[in-house]
This record gives sequence, structure tokens and C-alpha cells, in this order.
Amino acid sequence: MSTYLRLLRYLRPYRSQLTGAIVCMVIYAITTTISLSLVSPFMRVLFEHPGMGSAQTTSPAPIADPTRIAGAPHWPSFVRETIDRLLVQARPLVALERICIFLLIVLLLKNLSDYLQSAWMMRVEQAAIRDLRNDLQSHLQRLSLSFFHASRTGVLISRVTNDVEYLRNALASGVSTFVKDALTLVGAITLAFFVSWRLTLLALLILPAASFGLQVVGRKMRRRSTRAQERMGDLTAMLQETTSGARVVRAFSAEGYERDRFARANQAFYEAFVRMRRVALLARPMSEFGLVVVAVTILWFGGREIFQGGGLAPHQFVLFVTALLTTISPTKSLAEVSANLHQGVAAAERLFAVLDTKSEVPDRPLAPALAPLRDRIRYEGIHFAYGGGPPVLDDVSLEIERGKIVALVGSSGAGKSTVMDLLPRFYDPTAGRITLDGVDLREVSLSSLRGQLGIVTQETILFHDTVRGNIAYGLTEVSDDDVRRAAEAAHAHAFIRALPQGYDTVIGDRGVRLSGGERQRLAIARALLRNPPILLLDEATSSLDAESERLVQEALERLMQDRTVLVIAHRLSTVQHADQIVVLESGRIVASGTHRELLAGDGLYRRLYDLQFVA
Repeated sequence: MSTYLRLLRYLRPYRSQLTGAIVCMVIYAITTTISLSLVSPFMRVLFEHPGMGSAQTTSPAPIADPTRIAGAPHWPSFVRETIDRLLVQARPLVALERICIFLLIVLLLKNLSDYLQSAWMMRVEQAAIRDLRNDLQSHLQRLSLSFFHASRTGVLISRVTNDVEYLRNALASGVSTFVKDALTLVGAITLAFFVSWRLTLLALLILPAASFGLQVVGRKMRRRSTRAQERMGDLTAMLQETTSGARVVRAFSAEGYERDRFARANQAFYEAFVRMRRVALLARPMSEFGLVVVAVTILWFGGREIFQGGGLAPHQFVLFVTALLTTISPTKSLAEVSANLHQGVAAAERLFAVLDTKSEVPDRPLAPALAPLRDRIRYEGIHFAYGGGPPVLDDVSLEIERGKIVALVGSSGAGKSTVMDLLPRFYDPTAGRITLDGVDLREVSLSSLRGQLGIVTQETILFHDTVRGNIAYGLTEVSDDDVRRAAEAAHAHAFIRALPQGYDTVIGDRGVRLSGGERQRLAIARALLRNPPILLLDEATSSLDAESERLVQEALERLMQDRTVLVIAHRLSTVQHADQIVVLESGRIVASGTHRELLAGDGLYRRLYDLQFVA
């Protein structure tokens, strides 16, 4: 029930359009019932009116029992009087013309209301789904990196695309069918009840037994829909991985392996989907056969009443059967939408599971903005472990004074990247705290903290956008001159100008159309344009050729001017002029000092230096 209530909250902002759609659905059901009720007068006028079909049409010929012209003597008096005035006291051809005109008007209203409710429901459904997608995207942006490290990208994409589509189908058919068809069903049953309450009660006694199977189908449908959606998530994840890793797949001649792996996942989805649809397809024939059983039973009992003089006139029985047959279509629609709703609820539960995921790095409500750095950044007794695993950092304490360059060095796995990732609060320490001018970073807003940081990593992340869009990423009001000056400072302007469309060239997913050095210089230009007071560098010159490294290093030196810098050094030659070098080993600080001071000792720094520079 909580899932249904949460879904209804997405419809609440559009209640005026939803109300209009529901009013049209009510009109549709009423006009459907009225059009059905015309069956009995039509038959009376055609087959029981004296002189119908002959030349004797000059004077009205009243019907023997005007109270029963509509099908039953149980109609309210004003209905009987209206029908008597319009039909009973009219000539046969006039009565026939009036019935036909009235039928046309009723059917026009019925179809007009059907169109309006469909149009309004389409707008409501699409708006609700739009809002849900926006909420999902917004929430994903607030989640910490640990969530994405523990999740497959393709599965997340599947939830925002496939699961939302399942939910859209459920909303599209759910509200409309449940209101419109349910009211139509009620109208047809009410009409049948006025004709013969005994036969209607008999039908209603048989229907629950016929609907029991539909409940069983619905429960199975929900379970199998969840499994099918999970298999689709696996399929999407595999497509995303093989697409983004196309270079590795081809480098290892693994095309055949990936084809087989995808074929197995595709077969698993096929089997799950077939099992789901096999159950869903049962709903319609089961509901139809149940109604056929009811109809045949009613035909038998109704025929007995006619033949044995039980008070049911032939035209009444025809009206009753017509009303009963009218219940078949809405009942089948309700059975089908029940399956769709179970499928949609399963998708909604998966979507809400994402929305309910709490960020491990929460942004406190009404947190104040962080003031610009004036003095120093301090790591105070930092301990950290990923997801309750073994400790990665153990009692790390260090200071970074304003305007100074501090380098982190150490063997692979020493904890250098973790120390850097804690400053922008990609993660929060397990114990200890990080302060900026004495203010705990957890007490200020994330946007104000990260707004003071510029980050250039070893793995350059660029987007499928123009060069200009990548340099100005995240900034809304930037002039072309500012972008060009940042590119010039990063030694990127020359190669950008040589591109086919210059700054308007689309560089492809993750910048695949550029070399490694060109991608790094674009990342540096992006950082320069933000003009951050604090700079985080994860050795941006690794894996570059000599010429590219020289250009990138020159751009980095320009970027570091007059800034507070925390840099991870893989090549010790790049940090020899740092104000302080911090040596990490197994998550602990084992030494710190200048290049000369550390080289004079006999510790880890000297051993790393000898490995890189001593033959």
C-alpha cells in the first residue's frame, strides 16, 4: 500500500487535470449505460408497435404497457414519463427517428469524453513520470561515490529507463482503466439489475469464483516481473560495459567471448520475460471464459423464465443479455491492467529502493556556506575503511597551509588517493575530522566546499560534448574569451584551433577523439576556468609521452601558481619543489619534510627515489 500511496503523490500536483479526466470518465460510463438502455425501446418500436413497416403511420399508436418500454417497471417515474412522452405518444417512424438522433448525441458525447480523458491522462501520466525521472536523477547526484562503486552502471541506467517505462505503462492504463472501465462495468450491472435483480445476483454470485484465478495470476505476475526486470538490468549493464570497454575487448580479441556472454544474458532475459508474459496472457482468456460461464448460466435461467412465464419479457431479456455482454470488455481490460499494475508496482519498488538509499556523505539541511580559505587545512587523527572493510587510513594527521604545495607519495595502496578523496567529501572519515580554518567540513554545505576545489585526476573524465562545453563544464555564464584564455594557459588552444570545428568540435564519449595529453590539457583548462583557491592533483602527467608531459607539466605549473595544492606524486621528479612531502605506507604517515630532508634520510622516500633514478 505504501508503494501505491507514493505513486499517488506524483499525481497530486496535477489533480485539476486528473479531476477533469475523471469527470470525462464518468460521462463516458453514463453515456455507455444510456446507449445500452436504448436497446429495449428500439426493439419495442421495431417489433411491437402496431403498423410498423406498413402504411398505417398517420396517427400515433400507443404501446400497451408504457411503463415497461425502457425494459423494466422499476425505472424511476420521471424516466418512465420522459420515455412515454418521447416514444409512446409518437408515431412509429417519429419514435424511431428520435431514438436514432438521441443515440447519435449520446455516442458523440461518449467518444468526445473518451478523447478528452485520454488526452488529459496522457499529460498527467507523462508529467508524473517526468517528475519521477527528475527525482531519480537529482537523488543519484546526491549519493556518495560508495553507492556507485557498489552498483553496476548498466543496472542503474536500466532502472531509470526500463523500470520507469514499466511504471509509465501502469500509470497510463491503470487510472484510466480502473475508473472508466470500472464505472462502465457498474453501469452495465446496474442496468441489468433494473431488468432482473434475480439474474443479476446470480451473475454476481458466480463472478467471484471466476475472479479467484485472476488474483493468483496477479501475485505470480508481480514476482516474475521483478525477475524479468532484474535480467534486463543485467543486460543493460553488460551493454554499457562492453561499449565503454570496446578498446579492451578488441585488444584481447574477446569479441567471441563477449558475444557468448551477452547471448547467455539475453537468453536469461528471454526466459524470464516469456515466463512473465505467459502468466500475464492468462488473465484475458481466464476473465473471458469466466464471463462466458456466467453468460451461459444466465441464458439458461433467463430462457426458463421466458418460456415459463416468469415475468421477463423477450425485449427485457435481450436488454439484460446486452448489458451482461457489455461487461466482458471492461472486465477483460481490468484483468489486463491488473497484470500491468503488478508489473508497474514491481518497477516502482525498485525505483523507490534507489530513492530511499541514504547518502553516506549527507549534506546537512541549512548548513552554512564555507568561508574562503584564510589559514590552513588540517587532517586530525583520520581513520577510514571502505564499507566496514579493513582500515585504509590509520591515525593520519597533517596540515596544508594556505598557498603551500603538499605532496603525497608512497607505494601503491598506501592510501594516497583516499587522503585526497576525503577533502572534497567524496567519503567521510570513519573517525577524526578534517577542518578548514578550524571548521569541520561536515558542518558546511557540500556545494560551498567543492566550489573552492579544482580537481585534475590521472583518469581524465570528459563528456560527449563540444570542447567549449567540456572546458566550461558546470559554469553557466562564461564568455568565449574566458574559455579561450583558459585553453591558452593550459597549452590547449593550438590543438583546439586545429580541430575541424575548433571549440565547437564534439570530442566523443570520454574524449576518445583526443590523445591522452590533449585530454589532460582540457582538464587543466577546465580547472583554470573555475579559478579554485584549492587544487587537488592526482599525478596528471603519468602515462604521457615526453612532449605531452612537458606541455602538461608547464600547464600544471601555471595552474598551481598562488594556490593551495595537494598533489599525489607517482613520479618523484614532479614534486621535488613541493613545500612539504608526506610519505604514506600502509595507511600511516611514516615521514614528512622537504625533498632534501627526506632524501638525506634512509627511509621509504629514499628507497622510492633510488628505484626511479639510480640505475
